Amino acid sequence: MSNRRGRGADRAPSGPPLPRYAVWLEYDGSAFAGWQYQDNAHTVQAALETAIDRRFGERRRVGGASRTDTGVHARGQVAMFELLHAIPVRKLVPALNTALPKSVRVLQAKRVPAGWDPRRQALKKTYAYLVFNRPVASPLLAGRVWTVHPKLNLAAMRRAARLLTGRHDFSSFRASGCEAAHAVRTVERLTLSRRGPLVTIRITADAFLYRMVRNLVGTLVQVGLGKLTAPAAGRILRARDRKCAGPTAPAWGLYLEKIRFRLLPNPAPLRK
Repeated sequence: MSNRRGRGADRAPSGPPLPRYAVWLEYDGSAFAGWQYQDNAHTVQAALETAIDRRFGERRRVGGASRTDTGVHARGQVAMFELLHAIPVRKLVPALNTALPKSVRVLQAKRVPAGWDPRRQALKKTYAYLVFNRPVASPLLAGRVWTVHPKLNLAAMRRAARLLTGRHDFSSFRASGCEAAHAVRTVERLTLSRRGPLVTIRITADAFLYRMVRNLVGTLVQVGLGKLTAPAAGRILRARDRKCAGPTAPAWGLYLEKIRFRLLPNPAPLRK
């Protein structure tokens, strides 16, 4: 994976800081090889940078709040970039959307202070994972949910989820390749709800390890299928060993839903 340091970008002129913007994004992750720029791959970061170049004639670096993986969707990704010249935020959103692929949309934009960074200023993130629990898959939801055919025991899954809530070492749910300095995270909420065949697993934490949400979901589904008991979730957590946990849930059921920040109010909800 390239960090793109060699790719040309306009440098800030001497003098006052450049106007800096935060944008809230929604995208279909199945169209991309993840958020972060990669050589010879279609990524969300690259698509946004290309749109900025097309609309404003500036090759700007874009920073994201979360590096979503290949196939992961977003309802509330947040990105930041600077421009040489200030653009009214009311014009920024439609301008970018005319240059972005249909699989990505800028929902809202805000001016932010110089030095504000979406990764460093993030207080907590919420992901939602969608499981379609029915004997027959839905062709209308292909690529949007993980289909699990046997009926899930949500009561057992909720008991397991309670054991996984709080501040713990989540090494058992950390994928190889994770670059985090340590595995201690605080899971503030881990809830399950069902509406017809659709099961939503929603998790809010101060930060996440690489593939942590998908590994937690895979383990909870094992509990729901009766392949693991609810108390086993606590034992898996204490083991601090990835081999003890369940399989990794597929990427296409995962959605980055919301991010809360320091020093930046979240935008008003969009009108339906």
